[in-house]
Amino acid sequence: MAHVYFDHNATTALDARVLEAMLPWMTAQQGNATSRHAYGRAARDAVEQAREQVANAVGAYPSQVIFTASGTEANNFAINGMTTKLPNTQIAISAIEHPCVTRPAEMLQSRGFKLAKIGVDAQCEFDFTHLESLLARPTSLVSVMLANNETGAIQDIARVAELAKKHGAYMHTDAVQALGKISVNFSDLNVNAMTVSSHKIHGPQGAGALILNKRVDMMPFMLGGGQEKGLRSGTENVAAIVGFGLASELAVNNLVNHAQKTLQLRQQLEIGLHNLGATIFAEKSTRLPNTSFFAFNNIEGETLVMALDKKGFAVASGSACSSDSTEPSHVLLAMGVAPDLARGAIRVSLDASNTTEQIDQFLVTLKQELNRLKQMVAMAA
Repeated sequence: MAHVYFDHNATTALDARVLEAMLPWMTAQQGNATSRHAYGRAARDAVEQAREQVANAVGAYPSQVIFTASGTEANNFAINGMTTKLPNTQIAISAIEHPCVTRPAEMLQSRGFKLAKIGVDAQCEFDFTHLESLLARPTSLVSVMLANNETGAIQDIARVAELAKKHGAYMHTDAVQALGKISVNFSDLNVNAMTVSSHKIHGPQGAGALILNKRVDMMPFMLGGGQEKGLRSGTENVAAIVGFGLASELAVNNLVNHAQKTLQLRQQLEIGLHNLGATIFAEKSTRLPNTSFFAFNNIEGETLVMALDKKGFAVASGSACSSDSTEPSHVLLAMGVAPDLARGAIRVSLDASNTTEQIDQFLVTLKQELNRLKQMVAMAA
C-alpha cells in the first residue's frame, strides 16, 4: 500500500496549478521586482497581483499585505515590530500559542515587558474572565491564535479583539492553521495584525504574510532596500509569492468542499477512535473540520507515530514545529490533561484528497498496532 499522508496541518502538497504558475518565475530570465526595466516591471506586476489575491482571500486591502518568508517570520515580525514603539507594560498571549509566538513574547521580558498567559478550559476554549482580569493591568499587545494547530479548537478572536482594544492594546492573531479550512476575514476579526502562510494551503514553502492595519506604528523587521513598504527589506521571492497568491485564491474557492469533505472523514475517523477507546481532545469545542487530536492510555505517542509510519500512515505527535521536544504538549497541559495521557497524543489532520477507504485502512492498522504495543507493555510489566 502506498504511504497515506494524514499530516496536512504540518504542510500540504504543492497544487499542480500553483506549480504551473510558479514555473515561469523559476526557469526564465527574471528581473528584480525593484528594477525599472521591463523584466523588473513584470516581476513587480506579478508580486502585486499575488498581493491582491492574498488580500481578497482574507478580507483585507492589498496595501495591508506584507509578504514574509514564513508564518514564523510574520509572527516574530508582529510581536517584535508592534511592541518596539509601545510602552513596555504587559503582553498577553494565550497559553496554547505556537512557539513562534510564545518565544518572541518571552524574549520581550528582557526589554522590561511583563508576559501573561491567558488560560483555556478543558475543551481548549478561551478563558475570557481570565483575560479581563489581566487587562486590568496596562497592556500593550494581545496575541491569540484563531485556530489551534494541535486540537483544531477555534477561538472567538473578534471578541478577544474587542476587549483588547477597549483596554488600549493592539491585537494580533496567528491565523496560519485557519486559512483554507474556515472563513478568515481580517476586517471581521477586528485585529490590528494577522499572520497567514502559504504551505498550509497547497502553496509553496518559504512564503507567508503579515496582514497589517496601516494605522499601526510598526518597526521594520529587516532593513535594506525598502521592499514591502519599508517594513521587510530583501529581494522578493517572486515565484513563491506568485504561488502563494494563486494558492490563496484556490483555497477560498474550494473552502466549502474542503470543509464538508474533511468533516465527513473526521467524523468517520472519530467513530472508529471511540470504538478503540481513544480520548479525543477538545472534542466538544468548535474545531477545524479536518483536525483530530487523541490519545490512548499507556501508549506513548512517539512510539505509535513511528509504528504507524512503518505501516504506511504519516501522522504527528502534536506540532511538527516543536517535534524535537519529548515534553508533553503544552496545549494539552494548559487544558488540564494529565501529563501521562498528554504524552500519548496523536494528531491526524486531513485534506479533501483523503478518502474514506484510507480512514478504514488506518483504523484497522491502528487497532493492530495498539494491540501489539499493549502486549509489549504487558510483557515488560
